[in-house]
Amino acid sequence: MLSLRIAWRFLRSAPVQSLLIISGIAVGIAVQIFVGSLITSLQGSLVDQTIGSAPQVTFQALTDGDPVRYSPKMQDVIANDPRVKRGSVSPVRFATSLYTNGTDSASLSLIGGELRELDGIYNVSKRVTDGTASLRATDILVGKDFAAKFKLTPGDSIALTLQGGSRATFTVAGIFDLGSAAFNERQAFVNGDVPRSLLGWSADQYSAVQVQLVKPFESAQVATDWRRKVPGVEVVEWQAQNADLLVALQSQGSSSYIIQTFVLVAIALGIASTLAIAAVQKTRQIGILKAMGLSDGRAGRIFLWQAIILGGVGSTAGVALAYFLLFGFSFSGASFSIQPKLSFVLLSAGVGIGVALASSIFPTRRTSKLDPIEVIQNG
Repeated sequence: MLSLRIAWRFLRSAPVQSLLIISGIAVGIAVQIFVGSLITSLQGSLVDQTIGSAPQVTFQALTDGDPVRYSPKMQDVIANDPRVKRGSVSPVRFATSLYTNGTDSASLSLIGGELRELDGIYNVSKRVTDGTASLRATDILVGKDFAAKFKLTPGDSIALTLQGGSRATFTVAGIFDLGSAAFNERQAFVNGDVPRSLLGWSADQYSAVQVQLVKPFESAQVATDWRRKVPGVEVVEWQAQNADLLVALQSQGSSSYIIQTFVLVAIALGIASTLAIAAVQKTRQIGILKAMGLSDGRAGRIFLWQAIILGGVGSTAGVALAYFLLFGFSFSGASFSIQPKLSFVLLSAGVGIGVALASSIFPTRRTSKLDPIEVIQNG
């Protein structure tokens, strides 16, 4: 380990220079981890807000307004697909209604289903902010914006004019907040038998069968597979309906990669220039050491060890700095939190060390080819 001891002595002989390059690596790695984690968490937050409480793949009839049959074959296809999130399948029926309090009125779309199944898609029970999550025969769950607009509270009775002109009275069991003002104002949940009796459908007929997946971005492939396995129905997936969001996510990802690439290039240039200067500065000492019997291989490994030390210490410090920045971000009041992935953190640290090693190639080759006689003769 002679090369390691010499490399350590060389680094200690120029403490300011060593500290600067370690600081540069640390800042670069910290920026890479922070920016990468920020973009990933932001994308996850956007996706969760868009489809976290919404279906990601939906079976519906080919003709709008017709029922889709929740057949045993469809049930088997969904149940036997490991890509489906467990407990996240909900057959639902839709109906339209009109509410008026005498001075103001608003249309209200009714989503009928079983509460347990609706929870698998909309997480209704946990989103009820006032009252109780209940969908008995005459219960209705309304959004907080709708309730605020008409000054409704749990226990109030509301009369709705349903499609076809019939009227029905419901009791507000609870008020929910699904994070979307539009949904909170225009949608409501009722027992599945309400729209069924209104539409005159059989027990296995629904407006849609809604499904969530373990990995939402697999929805396109899942939809393609299900169209082949369950013909005669339309299979809609969220990515096809949110093309603008996907473009925005891809743009964010590209920006993140560009930033991280330039950070790595800056780190590489900094380390390479530092080691190259060090190789020139230490030419005489290395020449003397080679004259005393130090092999070409060991001479070249001096700067390889320097790169390992600088990269290792700098990357470790960078990881610590990144977590400090992430901790500080948690107090910024942002609407989402950054959740760094351990795999990405370790990858970033490994990349930092790898860049340091790559940067040592030139000084390592230069040192290994150094002629000790020529160095001594030139003083």
